[in-house]
Amino acid sequence: MGFWKRFTLVFKAKANKALDKAEDPRETLDYSYERQLELLQKVRRGVADVATSRKRVELQIQGLEQQADKLQGQAKAALAQGREDLAREALTRRSGLTIQINDLNQQLATLHGQEEKMIEASKRLQAKIDSFRTKKETIKAQYSAAEAQTKINEAFSGVSEELGDVGLAIQRAEDKTANMTARAGAIDELLASGALEDTTGSTKDNLTRELEAMASASDVDNQLAALQAELGGAELEAGADQGAIESGNKPDSGSGGAS
Repeated sequence: MGFWKRFTLVFKAKANKALDKAEDPRETLDYSYERQLELLQKVRRGVADVATSRKRVELQIQGLEQQADKLQGQAKAALAQGREDLAREALTRRSGLTIQINDLNQQLATLHGQEEKMIEASKRLQAKIDSFRTKKETIKAQYSAAEAQTKINEAFSGVSEELGDVGLAIQRAEDKTANMTARAGAIDELLASGALEDTTGSTKDNLTRELEAMASASDVDNQLAALQAELGGAELEAGADQGAIESGNKPDSGSGGAS
């Protein structure tokens, strides 16, 4: 295959693809419907023209018949007056008119036939156009519905891709959050064990912290001793009160003997 043939083939293929992409079936159907309406208008104009011609021939026939009737009357009048020559002339003219009338009647019959055929063709064409219009609107509705569904599917596909990206982003964020949480927990454990110094809080060294811990323990011991002393004193007072109550309740022996 030569270069030019290949170029022509590629050009036609690309042009056909571009045209197919640009073509909208709804516009094509509307255009076809408009062309059919134009054809119907032409047929109807043809019917009107034939009807006009038929009417014109009918008027001509009527005029010639009126002239023939007039010549017939004139021939009778001429014969009544003994003018056979005039009567013959009138009948001769009437005979010529009769021939014209016969020709016009033949034309009239032909026009009648043409008019009837064109009217019938107009009716059939009108029925086809009505059927095409119904089918056209049905196809357009189906195409519009399919187009809308396609756009919805394409939009949903795009949303699905975006949701997939969002899911990946959420997964990465959760992984980073888990890593940061684990790292923070490990640092807290190291700080609590003393392996790391807490640079964000106090700047005390280990000796200071031990002395403070000892002071805190001594303070706790002192408070515990004070509580125990308070409890011991309370028990002694309770025992003294109980002895006094018991001694007051014993009977007096001297008074008993006197009685």
